[in-house]
Amino acid sequence: MIRPRLESLFEAYQRLHRFGPEFGGDEEGNHGLTNHGPMAVEVMVRRGLDIDVEGWVDGYAHRLAELPRPNETIHGNEFRSALGAAHRLPDWTAFFRHELRERLWSEVLVEWWPRLLPGIIAGSTHGVIRVGHAVRAIRTGTDAAPNIETLDELAHGLAFWAARYRELAGVTSLGGRLSPTQALNGIARLDDQSGLIAHRLNRLERDPRWASSLRALRPVATADEVPARLEALIDTAVAAYLEFGHASPVLLVHAATAPNAVRQVLPVLPSRQWVPSLTAVWTAAAAIMAAYAPSEPTSRVDVVDSVGPLSPLDALQRAAEHGDEHVLKFADTAVDAYDRTGDSDLLAATVHAGRLLPPFGEGGR
Repeated sequence: MIRPRLESLFEAYQRLHRFGPEFGGDEEGNHGLTNHGPMAVEVMVRRGLDIDVEGWVDGYAHRLAELPRPNETIHGNEFRSALGAAHRLPDWTAFFRHELRERLWSEVLVEWWPRLLPGIIAGSTHGVIRVGHAVRAIRTGTDAAPNIETLDELAHGLAFWAARYRELAGVTSLGGRLSPTQALNGIARLDDQSGLIAHRLNRLERDPRWASSLRALRPVATADEVPARLEALIDTAVAAYLEFGHASPVLLVHAATAPNAVRQVLPVLPSRQWVPSLTAVWTAAAAIMAAYAPSEPTSRVDVVDSVGPLSPLDALQRAAEHGDEHVLKFADTAVDAYDRTGDSDLLAATVHAGRLLPPFGEGGR
């Protein structure tokens, strides 16, 4: 482990902000892969991982696509027509960079969070996850005012969320009796779990079981209960990876990291936004489970036994040695879950992810 160096984070952000949030995909830029560079680097630096950050960025950046120049100004009172318009991504980035230079970052976030929340599944939840990492970087910085690179990172995260904004049909208020563990593991799975996430979500919206599965989660009585409920959802999703991760090692990571991102942002938000945030991210996690988790789990006990004893430092070090961006982010989330619960199985899930995903430089994702 090494002492976190915020300078290396700022330098990495500066380099990575030349690039867009996605790369690859079809001729129209759809169905591409997500740029995880800024999120992974935030984990490396904040956790003080023994990784050459500059070298990691060197190895990662060559696959990325440069961010195009903006074409048309987005005006704050006419933004709805640009929501979900992927080709407006450069325009959204310019818009949020301007906003965050002119106003307090927390004011911008509080204004835009409820506007973007219904489209939280945007970019397979990478929009909200990137925002969560950026907010954490700002809140843990040592300067009285946020560094410009961290503000730009928040702008990139909000822009990605806005450009890939997608609402899900069938979303309903919570009204069941189930705990997060019971509700998440009980989500009705798609019969046809094939194709890209956009195709699966289209199918999910037509599934007659979808709305009732969502409604099954027990609602909170007050906003004060939301942090604990979010943490229970995160812990459940990390544990579920032991049983279901093999079916989709990348996507099922986000059932845990998306609610963790919301948990990181929660202290900045007014309490009136907490319950809608829980409902939205519960919907996103449930959608990922419905679309990617198989109906039949593998043996959690067998996976845990194959890993053996593990400490939080061991889990983080093995993630650092592996180097894959998803493994790094998942380990970061799982160690927090372990710190809350003392459940060592959650640490085993990080090693399991590393076994399912190729090490950095070999996967090409």
